[in-house]
Amino acid sequence: MTHTQRALIIFPTYNERDNIEKIVHAVLPLDPRINVLIVDDNSPDGTGEIADKLAAEESKVNVLHRENKEGLGRAYIAGFKWAIEREFDFIFEMDADFSHGPQYIKDFLREITDHDLVIGSRYITGVNVINWPIGRLLLSYYANVYTRIVTGVPLRDATGGFKCFRREVLEKIDLDQVKASGYSFQIEMSMRAWKKGFRLKEIPIVFVDRVVGTSKMSKKIMREAIWMVWLLRLKSMFGKLD
Repeated sequence: MTHTQRALIIFPTYNERDNIEKIVHAVLPLDPRINVLIVDDNSPDGTGEIADKLAAEESKVNVLHRENKEGLGRAYIAGFKWAIEREFDFIFEMDADFSHGPQYIKDFLREITDHDLVIGSRYITGVNVINWPIGRLLLSYYANVYTRIVTGVPLRDATGGFKCFRREVLEKIDLDQVKASGYSFQIEMSMRAWKKGFRLKEIPIVFVDRVVGTSKMSKKIMREAIWMVWLLRLKSMFGKLD
């Protein structure tokens, strides 16, 4: 990675007023090539206004306001398109609530020099999750086993949301055809990249559940993930993901 290359960290936000300023100040000093895009889904708690204040104070902070809460997948797709238009070289997915540790960003930037998609994995070196109830942990772990069996995607943590893409990967994926959200959005993006022959790399992270704010997990997201893996398998069989 050269000094002329730029990295963009996309933070999708909905009611993250207690976290957004802290996470932005945590990531920007890590590397001079890092920029931030906050994609806010009209948060009623004022997250969008805090984001605008940050952008006014720091040129490397950008804000994309969306009128409605349409889910994680739609927020990231909007962010990806914004990043492609501005020709960022490396584009991150990252949660704003500190469950994804900023300390790992340097590892991502190192590995992305030799790979096309780097994924922060909770399960590649055992189970590295802190503060989750055992039921949610088992659900997540076996959801990834299920995903690997059904789709064949060679990842221990296909549902993880801490990622770094080369821009070329996102340019090759027809983003308008990506319909999933939540867990299944993460599966679909990784599977589309894999089916196109891009180089995937998992690196170990420790996932720490949020301390402040409310989780966005829902039964709807879990149901979508169950049937979406079969849809992705069918699309793959008929060449619809290549």
